[in-house]
Amino acid sequence: MVLQRDADVKIWGWASKGEKVSIHFIGSNYMTTANPNGEWEVMLSDMKAGGPYEMQIEASNSITIKDILIGDVWVCSGQSNMGLSMGSLRDVYKDDIAHMDNPFIRQFFTFPGTNFKEREKDFRFGRWQHADSNSIRGLTAVGYFFAKSLYEKYKIPIGLISVSMGGSSAEAWISEESIKAFPIYREQLQRFKVDGYIERINKQDDERVGHWNRVLKQNDAGYKNPQQTWFDPELNVSDWETMQVPGYWADTKLGNVNGVVWFRKEIDISADLVGEPALIKLGRIVDCDTVFINGKFIGSIGSQYAPRAYKISDEVLKEGKNTIVLRVINYIRKGGFVPGKEYELSAGSGKINLEGEWKFKLGATAEPLEDRLFLGKIPSGLFNAGIAPVLNYKIKGVVWYQGESNTSRAFEHYDLFKLLIKDWRQNWRQGDFPFLYVQLPNFVEVNVERTQYDWAIFRESQLKALVIPNTGMAVTIDVGEYNDIHPKRKKPVGERLALAAQKAAYGEKNIVYSGPIYKSMKTDGNKIILSFTNVGSGLVAKDDKKLNCFEICGIDNKYFPAAAKIE
Repeated sequence: MVLQRDADVKIWGWASKGEKVSIHFIGSNYMTTANPNGEWEVMLSDMKAGGPYEMQIEASNSITIKDILIGDVWVCSGQSNMGLSMGSLRDVYKDDIAHMDNPFIRQFFTFPGTNFKEREKDFRFGRWQHADSNSIRGLTAVGYFFAKSLYEKYKIPIGLISVSMGGSSAEAWISEESIKAFPIYREQLQRFKVDGYIERINKQDDERVGHWNRVLKQNDAGYKNPQQTWFDPELNVSDWETMQVPGYWADTKLGNVNGVVWFRKEIDISADLVGEPALIKLGRIVDCDTVFINGKFIGSIGSQYAPRAYKISDEVLKEGKNTIVLRVINYIRKGGFVPGKEYELSAGSGKINLEGEWKFKLGATAEPLEDRLFLGKIPSGLFNAGIAPVLNYKIKGVVWYQGESNTSRAFEHYDLFKLLIKDWRQNWRQGDFPFLYVQLPNFVEVNVERTQYDWAIFRESQLKALVIPNTGMAVTIDVGEYNDIHPKRKKPVGERLALAAQKAAYGEKNIVYSGPIYKSMKTDGNKIILSFTNVGSGLVAKDDKKLNCFEICGIDNKYFPAAAKIE
């Protein structure tokens, strides 16, 4: 546990009404009595950075909390890019993980539920953990690199309260009292308060999705003949078509159909690789895949966003010809293999490139399957279950990485985000504490129309939010991945947030705490001259390359490519 230094810190809990409670901490004793609702609290003050300490709490029972540090506490919240763990990035940050053993960086990890009727008083579960190699599975990567940078700079214990939900929308993190400013969200919330409403939708979704999957499997030609399914390595595939992987089958003569498509490729394995530890990487597949090698089931993943990396048992591969078969299910829009990812099979020290020509055949078509209800997008639910329980906790500030789920409504985001920051500050009752956030990176989703403009408009709204006092923004346009909504380079994101914290939270003045920030524009004949602040020693183009991706839009809302240079 980490408690906030140099502040009045509330310690609270529950007991029988009228029960006396005593707390002993760092040589001081505190006494209080539980109120008629069984709630009690005491205030600790004037605590300097340090530790570890122990706290004894005594009433009808006794609790000892050990290993408490006094330092700075930051709330890390948002959606999946904030929650993405060090464990998920072990291949990217092997060295950082190998040397991760800092007892002065801690994280409280919880995964919130939702509540649309009332604020919850406590988390449904949660635990404090050290930032070490044993905790990487749930340790937020952005938060860790943020904390690491701050600790290395100030040598003060850093505590992270990690409360995020992948796919969540900004409105889900705003209180009911504040979200009323948006009538559409106020009305939506009222529907979800009705008893039985969520249960009815979930039941309908279960029936709809279950029926879709049952019919798809029944119609799948790949399973029609139980004596020879399509993952049989001896299957005659002379009538199968070919396509290039990576790629989307909508770009073949098959067209943009939904349902299940089977893929097949033969590779040769040399004798020296048989029996060696083996792994097959299949990049990202839209939407779901099941993998067979030589007729044996290898694994299956049901989300388009998860990276595909399947371990292969020793007895699967053989010398000579080996047959890889994929059964790919696509629910809606374009299905296939995302370009720019790793498609390879490795065994021992050998690697086989799996890109190129694959055989494929349609197993069955299906009507598009719309998403089922996701409560992380419903107004106020995550505020009530994820933020309300920690409002009594004294903090240094907030680190926020969210927005992907709101890009389709980019034009409203500035007002919504401004409301969220105001809402949290009012509810925490700690003044205008630092609120640091990540500006979304570059990303082009092939399954969403106008993504490039929606995301650009969204980034513009995030830039405008810097007018809100005591905010800071980490620019990440250069560390994203055009083909992955979950870019892996989280270290520079955390480090840039830490620079913003040095300015907003620690009063540093003589630092370049952010990337270039747009200041103004003026026209000069057929030119537009853009000016920026926060340029350090001057604007540069990485690797001395020419400037790309500039466009000019006129009042007719038509975009045209533009040549750009630094002067």
